[in-house]
Parts: sequence; C-alpha cells; structure tokens
Amino acid sequence: MENNQTRRRFLGATTALISGLVLSKSPVFGAPALIRTLGDKPNSLIDGVQIGLITYSFREMPDQSAEATLQYVLDSGVSAIELMGDPAETFAGAPKSKVDMRAIGPLMRKRRENQTLTDDEQKTLTEFEAQRKAYQQELAKWRLSAPMNKFEQVRKMFNQAGVQIYGFKPSTFGLQSSDAEIDYGMRAAKLLGANQVTLEHPANDAHTLKLGQMAQKHGLRVGYHGHEQQTPTFWDTALAQSPANALNFDLGHYVAAGNPDPLVLIKQKHNRIASMHIKDRQTAEHGKGNLPWGQGDTPLTQVLKLMRDQKYKFPATVELEYQIPAGSNSVAEVKKCVNFCRNILVS
Repeated sequence: MENNQTRRRFLGATTALISGLVLSKSPVFGAPALIRTLGDKPNSLIDGVQIGLITYSFREMPDQSAEATLQYVLDSGVSAIELMGDPAETFAGAPKSKVDMRAIGPLMRKRRENQTLTDDEQKTLTEFEAQRKAYQQELAKWRLSAPMNKFEQVRKMFNQAGVQIYGFKPSTFGLQSSDAEIDYGMRAAKLLGANQVTLEHPANDAHTLKLGQMAQKHGLRVGYHGHEQQTPTFWDTALAQSPANALNFDLGHYVAAGNPDPLVLIKQKHNRIASMHIKDRQTAEHGKGNLPWGQGDTPLTQVLKLMRDQKYKFPATVELEYQIPAGSNSVAEVKKCVNFCRNILVS
C-alpha cells in the first residue's frame, strides 16, 4: 500500500511538472526523471516470454489520461503494453469525445458476439455511431496538425518508469482514414517506441495492401486483430501482400469460434505473429463465455509453455474481458492474470 501511495504521489508531481513545462515551452526531461525514483520497476518478461497488456483492459477506470494509464500499468506489474490511442492522443491535445465508452463498451461487445439487443440498446448504439462519426471527423482534422513531439514525451514517461510500448492502436487506420491520417498514426507509433500498429481486420484487401506498404516504409508491422471471424486462413491474403502485415492473434476468440487446435496455427505462423491477445473463453459447446482465467476452455497453459519452450518473441497480451467481481477493479484483475501466467511459466 505504501508503495502504491508513493507511486501516486510521484505521478501526481509528474503531471504537475509536465503541465508547467509545457506552458513554459521547456522540454519535458524532468518529469520522467521523477518516475525513475519510484523503486522497483515492473518486470513481466517471465522465463523469456513477454507478458504484455492492452490498455483497453482499463476501460472501466474513471481516468483515461496517459499518466493514470501508466499508473494502472505499474500497479498491475506489467512492463510492456499495447497502448490504445486515447491516452497518448489526449496527452498530445486531441479533442475529447463526449461518449462514455464504459457504458457503450458492453453493448458493442453484445453486438460483436451476435447477442440479442433490446430496442433501447439498439437505439443507444445508433446514437453512439452518429456521435462517433462526428467526433472522428473532428479528430481527423486535429491529427493533421498534431504536435508530434508529445508522443515522444509519452514514450519517455513510460520508458523511464520501466514500461515499453510495443504496440499502438489508435482509430486512425480504418477504411475511412486518409493516407495522411494513416501516416500520422504510424509516425506517432514510431515516436512512442512501438514496433507495430494494431487494428481490427478491415476485411478489405485493398486496404490491407495499402497499410502493409505504408508500414513497411515506416519500419513497422501491422497486426490485424480478429474476433470470432478468425479462422486458420483468416490472415492469409494480408500476409501474402506485404512482409509488414502480421497477426494480432486473439487466442480466446479463436477458441470460442470453434476452430481447430490453436497451437497448430501458432506453430505454423509464429514468425508472422506480431502479438497475441490472451483471455480465457469457453468453446461454443460450453457457451462461449469470457471467464476468470483457469475456468474456461482456452489452452493458456499449453500456449504459454509453447512460447517459452520455442523461444517465440511475440508478446502474449493480457486482455481483460471477463466480468469484474464486485469489490474489485480492472487493475486488480489484470494483476491476477499476470500472476496466472507467471505461475504457468515458472512451473
């Protein structure tokens, strides 16, 4: 408890210092220096396997700033992350969305998993789509003149606290995005220190071709994520289009979709996997539920040991999707997931 309080005090001081230095137009070198004094840095590289985390896992937390997100990551004991776009872009001065994603997220998940929506839920999602479209237009305009040095400041703040940003997932790589917006997203990723950008697979061959070609010029990989539409051949066209195209494989969704043994896919495509989301889902026969780890049908133990024994270098990215128990929060649950992986890998 004392360690957590100390970290919060230092991060509070960091935020204040960043604000003061930005106003005075001074370079932000003092702020990350403070974080170095926080004591032991996190280390989720376990027996050669990098356990990472997508910061989407903290979507229910009230503060989505870069500073707060870093604190959640530190408290979870994670040393490498796939960073969602909002914390970094908000830090850089992006306009804020008026949509409460904590309320919308569960409805989007229901729709994605083909669950029945009530009329009120469908109306809420329709209104959300209209609000999101208007916001994306406002955000797209801002991105074309965004202060790129802010992303470098985010990288320094995270790196000096012991956290590497290996992936970046802003909403700027979609079908409606201009080449200039896509280029912005990739430049931001490089400044954050990421080696990959990630997005939901667009199901459009022309777009994956373009993204792969642009990523190759930037020295990045594009990791395409999927849900229950994943199959063993889901990524094949994109992989053939460019060496920069890769998998942002989701192990739990793959199992829930009723696919063959995921270990076969991982062995076959391990050199084209940029990162892999891990969660514990049930098979279709058991209801496809997202469950606390160890209670579902996903072969987490076998996959993590395969990564360890074969020395695969792509990160296993914790994605918290099961219902958070009463009295807990996402930080505490992510920490449980990391410890679950640790127990497997050190056994």
